[in-house]
Amino acid sequence: MTTDNPITVWDRFVRLFHWLLVAAFFTAYLVEDDWLGVHVWAGYLVFSLVVLRLAWGFVGSRHARFTDFVRRPVEVLGYLTSALAGRARRYLGHNPTGGAMVIALIGSLLSTAVLGMLLLGSEPGNALYGFVGGLGLDGEAGEEALEETHEFFANFTLALVGLHVAGVLFSSLAHRENLVRAMITGRKRPNRPEEEQA
Repeated sequence: MTTDNPITVWDRFVRLFHWLLVAAFFTAYLVEDDWLGVHVWAGYLVFSLVVLRLAWGFVGSRHARFTDFVRRPVEVLGYLTSALAGRARRYLGHNPTGGAMVIALIGSLLSTAVLGMLLLGSEPGNALYGFVGGLGLDGEAGEEALEETHEFFANFTLALVGLHVAGVLFSSLAHRENLVRAMITGRKRPNRPEEEQA
C-alpha cells in the first residue's frame, strides 16, 4: 500500500545551489557593466557554484548524481514526444528533458563565467593577463571577441532559463505537483504504482 506522504528528493546542497545560482546569475546579468565589481563577484559565485555542482554530480545524494538523470539523446527525445502527447511518465528526480536542461545550463553557465574571467584577464595588470595573451586573445580584437562570446553565452543562458521555467510549469501541471515548492522544501510525493518506472 502506497502513501502520498512527501519524501526527500532534493538535498540541501542542491536546493541551496539552485537558488544561489539563480540570484548570482540574475545579479550579474542585470547589473552588467554598470556595477562592474558586483558583476564580477556574481560571476565568480556562478563559477564556484557550477564547479561545486559538477563535483556533487558524482558524490552527492541519489537524485543529485548525473547517473540518475543524464540520459541518451534518444531517451530525451522520446520523453519530449511523450510529454507533448500528454503521456509523460513521472520521475521522482529529473525527467530526461530536465536532466538535459541541467547539463545545458551547467555548460552554458560555465562557458559564460570562464569567458568573463578571460575577458577580465585581457586587461593589463590582471593575474590572467599572461595566460590570455598566450591564447592570442589580448589586444582590442581579442577583447572584443571575448566580450561578444561572453555576452552570447549570457543571453543563451537566459534563453535556457526561460525554457527551464516553461518545462517546470509544464511538468507541474502535467503531474499535478508544485515543482517550485519541491525545490524549496526538497520534498515530493512518492511515485504511485501506476507511475513507477520500468
